[in-house]
Amino acid sequence: MTDPNLRSVLFLCVANSARSQMAEALARARWDDRVRVQSAGSRPSRVNPYAIEVMAERGLDLSSHASKSVASIDPASVDLVVTLCAEEVCPVFLGQAARLHWPIDDPASDDPSLGPDAMRARFRRAAAEIDARLAELDARVGAPVARPPAARAPGFLAAPTRFLFFTGKGGVGKTSLAAAAAIALADAGRRVLLVSTDPASNLDEMLGAPLSNQPVAVPAVPGLSVLNIDPAAAAEAYRARVLAQMPEGTPDAERAAVREQLSGACTTEIAAFDEFAALLAGHGRTDAGAWDHVVFDTAPTGHTLRLLSLPRLWSGFLAGNERGASCLGPHSGLKLQESRFNAALAALSDPATTTVVLVTRPDPRPMHEAARTAEELRALGLTHQRLVINAVFHASRPDDPVARAIEALGRDAIAALPAALVDLPRDEVPLRPFDTVGLPALRALLGRGPAPAPAPAGPAVALSAEPLARLADELAAMGHGLVMVMGKGGVGKTTIAAALAVGLVQRGHSVHLTTTDPAAHVAETLAGSLDGLKVGRIDPKVETRAYIDKILRTRGKDLDEQGRALLLEDLRSPCTEEVAVFHAFSRVVNEARSAFVVLDTAPTGHSLLLMDATGAYHRQATRHTGPGVKGVITPLMRLQDPSLTRVLLVTLPEVTPVSQAAALQDDLRRAGVDPWAWVINKSIAAAGTSDPLLQARLLGEQRQVARIAGGLSRRTFVLPWLPEPPIGVHALAALVAPTAERGAAATD
Repeated sequence: MTDPNLRSVLFLCVANSARSQMAEALARARWDDRVRVQSAGSRPSRVNPYAIEVMAERGLDLSSHASKSVASIDPASVDLVVTLCAEEVCPVFLGQAARLHWPIDDPASDDPSLGPDAMRARFRRAAAEIDARLAELDARVGAPVARPPAARAPGFLAAPTRFLFFTGKGGVGKTSLAAAAAIALADAGRRVLLVSTDPASNLDEMLGAPLSNQPVAVPAVPGLSVLNIDPAAAAEAYRARVLAQMPEGTPDAERAAVREQLSGACTTEIAAFDEFAALLAGHGRTDAGAWDHVVFDTAPTGHTLRLLSLPRLWSGFLAGNERGASCLGPHSGLKLQESRFNAALAALSDPATTTVVLVTRPDPRPMHEAARTAEELRALGLTHQRLVINAVFHASRPDDPVARAIEALGRDAIAALPAALVDLPRDEVPLRPFDTVGLPALRALLGRGPAPAPAPAGPAVALSAEPLARLADELAAMGHGLVMVMGKGGVGKTTIAAALAVGLVQRGHSVHLTTTDPAAHVAETLAGSLDGLKVGRIDPKVETRAYIDKILRTRGKDLDEQGRALLLEDLRSPCTEEVAVFHAFSRVVNEARSAFVVLDTAPTGHSLLLMDATGAYHRQATRHTGPGVKGVITPLMRLQDPSLTRVLLVTLPEVTPVSQAAALQDDLRRAGVDPWAWVINKSIAAAGTSDPLLQARLLGEQRQVARIAGGLSRRTFVLPWLPEPPIGVHALAALVAPTAERGAAATD
């Protein structure tokens, strides 16, 4: 008989590690949302790995669960308590709820004679007994609901093609999922090469293996090797190959001229692309049969779209270019690479060979970016696509407003999936309570292993973090200058940049807000206009067209028809885009001499390539002028000037963004550019939560705060996680509202 008063069940055992956790999972599967199900223990420890494994066999995921104390349970929230202890002393529950006792032997054992198979058998028997007991309760809560299907591999692992590309907006988990997929394939006995095309890759930190521009075996994963396409190393190797093609006896001056010609950003791009094309074409280090699968961990979307378009761009350029010349010089021998580029294009376009895995989070912005990427890749001929929604969160504390808000935002985003993604085959990966660093965590990410034991929290560290409004106050005091907002993709650079631009306008300044990010979300973030705020974008296509027109008007004006045709041919090289973008960036930097410019930069790797171009131009300019020439000021010099430029590093309080921000800081300092401050975005600690999964992630946040407080940042500003994303001028203005002393400067 159905009991209308049975709305909440609590399962109790001693450690809340095995029996009560399995009971919670099995009960939720049976009763869906008709009954609230909880579990706890008198001496909580951690969820037993065998419990996780045995539940996974039934299609139930315990990897994100954490052991809880019975003291944390609100007695008023429980209608029925079920104790599952046998020989032990059962936990005491002080509420007035009805009670049942199921004496089920603890499947956990410290008997050294019991091997893994015997332990799994014990846990399976306990799970079966719990399931039978739950069946007796079905009548009290109505008919049982259908059980979920048995656990299965994510779709992108069910029938994997030889090449797997993981791409998406920065911060969505591309690297974690690519690494987890590569490990899963290697664990299944495949020979796998995991390749990073991101100049700012942190695969070495995740895998605990060094990165190199040659394949390096991952010792703890037989069959898996990892490779990083390092742009700098690739460029140097490319220069060496070009110089080696020059005839013996070529004068040193001519060799030096060619080396200088090959020192720019376009050389870096073509060299990195040449490495990428070799992997796809099966040349060099991927000789036929060397690898069963090549998994690409790509840079954020804009950079990746550029990379994946290059096979078509270079193949088209070389098809009509008989001279083999380009911005890399007549000795580059690019014509010799034509067959490789064509083979790379064929591999990318073959759905039996290549799969693009579009990674997103349950958030409108990365979903819309994934939709645009899907459409652009289809236009390039990459039609075999899958969608992965990563970090899907389900609240376990209905009384936690932060948890409820996060779950609702994700649910609404998935319900409003863009049309370009609706018909794609889809996988969902739940939010995990652990950082995806280390092999156990990467295996657990896809439910293929137990969750790693949580690291000790360590002593609390006080971080002298100031609000964003204070940052806007201090920037306004400069009067003018360049504010560069940098960091890993997905950390909220655009939000921070837009908020600071609005804050400077609030304080009486005219501001030019622009971006170097190919994804260009600045206008979407503002979602409106503000007097005194000019919004721009360094659009690669627009800048390239303008640059070509300028060169034809200047260098081409006195050329004959043949000379002009040859000049135009070279300008149609894909390298021209890099040169054009650098020139646009230089104009923006120069503008900051007399006004405020807030620059929302591209994700780390793309920005580092732009900094490389800035450094190359600086070296070229100073080399030509000589040390004794005064009045030559390059863009790099202006970036190095602390009275003109403020570099802000934005991070999330998570291990990967903090590590990448620290690495970016080191790269900038080597270039003579010293970051002025860090901004920690989406702080859970600043928002407050009691949800167990979010609490587990909060421990990770505390560890990252300790890293930042330990010397990474001289100044730190913080923005808490917000239940409503700050979209629109008014929402952004609220983040940086002037202090009371400056309140008169505020605008509506």
